[in-house]
Amino acid sequence: MNGTLRWLLAFAVVMELGAICLQSKTLSAFSGLVFVLVFLVGCMRLQVYARTLFLLSLVLSVGLFASGSLGVDGGLDALADAAFYSAFLGSLGMMQCLVRRFEVLRRIHDVLLGGRVSLLYPKYAAVSCAIASVLSFGMMSLLCGTLTDSLKEREVEGEARLQWLRSVLISALRGFALVPLVAPTSVAVAILTRELPQLSWSSLLPFGLVAALLMIVVGWVLERQRFREISSERVALEGWPVGTGRLAVLVLVVFVCMGLLVALAEVKVSVAAMLAVPAVTLAFMMWQERSPRSAIAEGVGQLAVMFNEMAIFAGSAMMGGAVAAIVPANMFDGLVVSGWGSYLIAAAGLLIMPLFSMAGVIPITVLSVQSGMLAQLVANGADPMLVAIGLVIGFSLAMMVSPFGPSVMLLSRFGQVSRNVVAFQWNGLYVLLVMPLLLVLLAVFAVVLPAVG
Repeated sequence: MNGTLRWLLAFAVVMELGAICLQSKTLSAFSGLVFVLVFLVGCMRLQVYARTLFLLSLVLSVGLFASGSLGVDGGLDALADAAFYSAFLGSLGMMQCLVRRFEVLRRIHDVLLGGRVSLLYPKYAAVSCAIASVLSFGMMSLLCGTLTDSLKEREVEGEARLQWLRSVLISALRGFALVPLVAPTSVAVAILTRELPQLSWSSLLPFGLVAALLMIVVGWVLERQRFREISSERVALEGWPVGTGRLAVLVLVVFVCMGLLVALAEVKVSVAAMLAVPAVTLAFMMWQERSPRSAIAEGVGQLAVMFNEMAIFAGSAMMGGAVAAIVPANMFDGLVVSGWGSYLIAAAGLLIMPLFSMAGVIPITVLSVQSGMLAQLVANGADPMLVAIGLVIGFSLAMMVSPFGPSVMLLSRFGQVSRNVVAFQWNGLYVLLVMPLLLVLLAVFAVVLPAVG
């Protein structure tokens, strides 16, 4: 990726962050246009899937716009969505710049691997979920990057390296996949609550929390022996690493900035993270390096590393908007959903998400299309809460088995392991075991919901 494209990519991210601050849809759409041009010019540098998805989405969107099916407002929305999701991933990925500056972050796995061996899996899953609830893909960049660097420093190679990657990073990935079930910052929750205003994160939380606990228990049973095998290679820490106090202050500053943005600007937590993380990170880098030019160049380079993932997010946003635009408004006219019909629809939504993801359609694209049909289904009698629960569970499962999803791609890139190995070999059995249990749990929710509401 040449220097001009790198700086244009960074310019598009900054422009989108400015559009968020100014609440300007026009500026956001212009940022989306710059993203599209960057990905289009640099498409031959994209991986095959990212290039195919982006070009297919672009051709479909342009075709629908030219035919009048998308409209001017629809076209602007598609560009704005592409800008938002690309900048979402890029800005939070800036967290990786801090890893090189704090020993405690470089050794975060030594910190997390302390304590009882039997509790390592649930600890990793819970901590990963908690961090990702705020930093999203910044968490995957942090944990993947620090582990691969640590293994390289210790010269851990071959089968031993694969055992570490499979145990630790799969636990982190599964923890990340719990975010749609428990966190208000999840893009899945944002999409569903936008389409169905009668729903809220707090109303979905109790059901998502039960599903998340079930998924942790199943993973715990599967991975405890593998964690026991790598536990003998742990490095014991004698006290906290140097710089822990400074990092704690820096993280506190990030959270304070986020809290102020949420309270004063009334933005969502995810948007606050998009603004606070890169701002605080760059400010700290400039203070430490005493060279704004060097700090900015490093930030631009970090964004360039995520070129493929950002292109996938942009393509998915455009694809979801385009497909939703051509779904007939009267598609479900005459359909009457009663009795256990809501459960069947919710179960279908749960199953469709991972199945399409395994076939190569990433979760956010599938959810964008499904969410466009929710209003019609609810108008025909479907229980909005039950259907939404089914979709967030399906989204969570799909994040683990989508070989082209950004989380799996990040793990694959950092770990230098095939995406198919991560999605199918490492997560396939887990998803096959947990899916029927979740369908049973969804049936329990179908009985409980009418009783409580």
